[in-house]
Amino acid sequence: MTAHWLNDFFAHHSTMLIFCNVLLQQLGIPVPAVPTLMLNASQAKSLLALGGMSAAAVAASLIADQVWYQAGKIFGYKVLKLLCKMSINPGSCVNQTEARFVKWGMWSLVFGKFIPGFSIVAPPVAGALGMSRAKFLIASAIGAALWSGLALLAGYALQAQISASVEILAEHGIQIATVFSVILVSWLGWKVWQKKRFEHLANIPHISVQELAELSEKKTPFQVIDLRSQALINETGMFPQALVRNVNKVGENLEHLPEQQLIITFCACPADASAVHAAHTLKAMGFTDVRPLKGGFEALSQTPWIVPVNK
Repeated sequence: MTAHWLNDFFAHHSTMLIFCNVLLQQLGIPVPAVPTLMLNASQAKSLLALGGMSAAAVAASLIADQVWYQAGKIFGYKVLKLLCKMSINPGSCVNQTEARFVKWGMWSLVFGKFIPGFSIVAPPVAGALGMSRAKFLIASAIGAALWSGLALLAGYALQAQISASVEILAEHGIQIATVFSVILVSWLGWKVWQKKRFEHLANIPHISVQELAELSEKKTPFQVIDLRSQALINETGMFPQALVRNVNKVGENLEHLPEQQLIITFCACPADASAVHAAHTLKAMGFTDVRPLKGGFEALSQTPWIVPVNK
């Protein structure tokens, strides 16, 4: 491998490389697109060439975003389970993304491309919450243009530095590949450790929908805590008399509950993640009988308990 070969390859396949890389990244494949954008921009001869690269990036991003938007529109929050399985905190990618989307609206799609992970999860949230397709496409296009444009301009401005880096890569490719391999293996090991840690946390007694029904029939007192956002509750329905809490503030204003009170936590996260974290928090506060609901909102949605919200 030589620097000349790399430069020639990027020069003749820039648009295709950018389109494929951005498309794969925005579909959720872990292939960073910014390095590709900057490398190709460093080979550009004019700003006009950068325009073509930006168009390829925007087109690829819009295709991927449209796929996820449509998935969110059809399948709602179920599609987030697929996107959040690889998250370090499976609950955070649902809760944090939804909170940002509700707070920022269209601007969350414009600037979301700059937030790792958010740009993939935001489109299905937009679809699930009913954002119009026209507004979604406009915001996504502006966001993709800003994100790709800044990366391309940075690559164009740093042509000399990137060219020197490519020469170093060509000259010491094996050593550099070894370093990156070690980093990748370390990162994967850390992810596995995080997953095992969560599995240990999740190994606490849960309660099923059937058991909840039996408690209700026997009129056994219990308190349900809904960890979903108000936007999601408005969109999909509520559990009567449930307390709505953010997972980070689940213990607020619970002084009226006896410590022996059965508390049931539920969320819309993969693996009941937020419900599990909330249960541990409440146990640490002294509540002795706290159980996450197995299957979360998806399980509850199949029952007559969930009723529409009066908007």
